[in-house]
Amino acid sequence: MADVDKQDKVVRSDDEWRARLTPEQFHIMREAGTERAFTGPFWNDHRVGLYRCMACNAPLFRSETKFDSGTGWPSFFAPVNDQAVEQRSDTSHGMVRTEIRCATCESHLGHVFEDGPNPTGLRYCMNGTALKLDEDAG
Repeated sequence: MADVDKQDKVVRSDDEWRARLTPEQFHIMREAGTERAFTGPFWNDHRVGLYRCMACNAPLFRSETKFDSGTGWPSFFAPVNDQAVEQRSDTSHGMVRTEIRCATCESHLGHVFEDGPNPTGLRYCMNGTALKLDEDAG
């Protein structure tokens, strides 16, 4: 599908991001913050559609890959394609985790863990504040 093809990189200064994002979105997406469990949008949302990056509108996850992980954050077992997200090593908070960022604008989205359901066995645990749902693109 054309709407999930790799997009050109989006590069903006911190001031430009601040002008486009709410303070909470900026903290999560540009400073790698985390929303509290069970407080963000989409953790208990069952609508059908395409989840996009709140910062740049890039397609990230389809509702068909969303599942209830019981963690309080929206969780998915796969991105829309291999180019949608980037992985980085995250050693903050005394742990080693795999951080997930939007491949288009490099915004922090959350982390991926190897305790998800079939068919991938992965759990992309995302901050709902970093996402927006396009219900018309399901």
